[in-house]
Amino acid sequence: MVYNADLPSSKELNIDNLSRVFKDTTNSYKYIYFLSLLDILRRRSFDVSLAVSFRELTIEMLANAWFPHTYFKLSFGLRDQITKKLDSLQLHITDAVLKFTDTDKQQLRETIGGQKLNDSLMRYVPTRFIRPFSNHEISGVAEAKVKARVTDWASQHYDTGDVPYKIEEQAITIHQKWADYFQENYVIVRGWIAWEWLNYMQRCNPNVPAIANKLFPPQERASLKKQKQYWKVVLENAPVYCLFSGKPITEKLPPLDHYLPWSFVAHDQLWNLIPILASVNSVKSSNLPDSSYHQNFISLQHLSLVTTRKYLMEEKWNQYTESYLLDLKITNRDDILDIEILNNAYKPLLASLTTLAKGQGFASGWVYRF
Repeated sequence: MVYNADLPSSKELNIDNLSRVFKDTTNSYKYIYFLSLLDILRRRSFDVSLAVSFRELTIEMLANAWFPHTYFKLSFGLRDQITKKLDSLQLHITDAVLKFTDTDKQQLRETIGGQKLNDSLMRYVPTRFIRPFSNHEISGVAEAKVKARVTDWASQHYDTGDVPYKIEEQAITIHQKWADYFQENYVIVRGWIAWEWLNYMQRCNPNVPAIANKLFPPQERASLKKQKQYWKVVLENAPVYCLFSGKPITEKLPPLDHYLPWSFVAHDQLWNLIPILASVNSVKSSNLPDSSYHQNFISLQHLSLVTTRKYLMEEKWNQYTESYLLDLKITNRDDILDIEILNNAYKPLLASLTTLAKGQGFASGWVYRF
């Protein structure tokens, strides 16, 4: 994810103040709050005739936080309260959510909305978000009085458009000029928020791979068509056994398993994919395999590389094996055919990534039970 653009200017609105809303931010509240507010506005076609209730904002924030926290297990920082609130809920998550077919988080929002919620997440963030617009008014004001001062100032300056919204009883009312600005520049504004949130989350998760792919639910999982074609060549020309059950794989198109769970690596590279029996695939879920499987996993990968090298054209084989070279840090392509070199490349990588994933909260030491 790359973001280089400045926020679009406006002759009527103070965009400089908007650009400062994330300055010195030390928790995730503001990022998720602004994203959620923008999502609600877009769903309403930027109609601001009705106020946005604190409850609706709370539900939207929890829905936006669910994937990065619960599914991808990212840290939001030590002081974060959103994740604590999510963990306290008893949510029944549907297959539509888990398979990324829940359009616009509708089922996720309905599930969260069915819970008993309070507005604790709204205690400070609505005023803290618009604080940069009133900095000159609160200079020297005791911190205990800032919330009330910002709320009063926003009410007094709402009609002029000096502030994006005013705070009322358990709701915010957005100014039409700001709604128009957000609508006209939606892609750029949302991209800016996502970029700022990504920078924050990278600081909170310095060793976690592919964070940019974990902030939002994928629109859909990528097709594994090419990876299946690769393993089809192997299955047609070599005996392949299910790594976890030990039984021969006789299916022409068996499921491909992400050895290290997709929700951790967030990619479909061949070096992490192996065919397994459907019955095993249904129970492995997002667990980390026990280290006792590592050696057999590497051996199966070696079998695939040797077999495809024999039966594929060189150019095609080179395309398939690119990720092995890059991620295993092997310089010479032919070295991936050497089981000793492959072992020496795989073992520290698997150990390191397993440790990271375990630290994030992924269940480790999984063993298939017959």
